[in-house]
Amino acid sequence: MSTQEATELSSLKSQLQDLEIPLFAVVKENLGKELDCFKRYFSGKVYVDQKRNFYGPQERWMFLSMFLRVGVWRSLWRAYRRGFRGNLRGEGLVLGGVFVIGPGDQGVLLEHREKEFGDKVNMLAVLRTARKIQGGKLSAR
Repeated sequence: MSTQEATELSSLKSQLQDLEIPLFAVVKENLGKELDCFKRYFSGKVYVDQKRNFYGPQERWMFLSMFLRVGVWRSLWRAYRRGFRGNLRGEGLVLGGVFVIGPGDQGVLLEHREKEFGDKVNMLAVLRTARKIQGGKLSAR
């Protein structure tokens, strides 16, 4: 998750709190002060998955082809113009995702897996899905 996407998801935190839905991030590594920097943009709890169990049985990678994709360059330019800066430390080729997970055995209610860097989740879809979760049961709203 980019710092830009972390900021956008964090903007939903008060609405998610009203729905009693926590906001979490799972990251794959913590190099230097990278995690502290990320926490400035993300207002939920952040967990480091050093064994990468959360990334699934099959990690999804984007290799050098990323430099040939127009969408990646647009995302980088958009983030740069808005003042979001990344770093070149660590392993940055693993694609991430955003999940809305229901309580109990409901499982994943919304799943967004990046197809390329900068492929962000639809924030309205996150909020809509979160509103469906009420008191541990899906409501019929």
